[in-house]
Amino acid sequence: MESPEGRGIARRAWDAYTGAVQKATTPALRPFVQMYAAGSIVDLVGFWAVWHLEGGFEGLRAMGMSRASIYRRVKLFRIAFGAHPDEFVMPGITLDIAAHREGWEKIKAEKAEAEAAAAESQT
Repeated sequence: MESPEGRGIARRAWDAYTGAVQKATTPALRPFVQMYAAGSIVDLVGFWAVWHLEGGFEGLRAMGMSRASIYRRVKLFRIAFGAHPDEFVMPGITLDIAAHREGWEKIKAEKAEAEAAAAESQT
């Protein structure tokens, strides 16, 4: 089944390239990456979580993310973690999608009630 990623031809080529480049550059770049990439890694972990909680590519599109933003983050995620966010299993993190949805529905309902109460008290 094709996905927004296609059939994986580019992925195989990319993996071959990064495997060759890492052998030559990883030791020299590691201190730089460790110093500057912490914020990016945190962002990518959040991207991974939202990818799964919102249903992947189409869920992110429905949230308002542009295709370019999604593809850019997928590329960065692959560079950082070596896999597509849909395929990667984040060690130590288990997502409960039902609890996520129920929790947000509860928050929305409570907010609506509070706004209605505030509007009623002003009249």
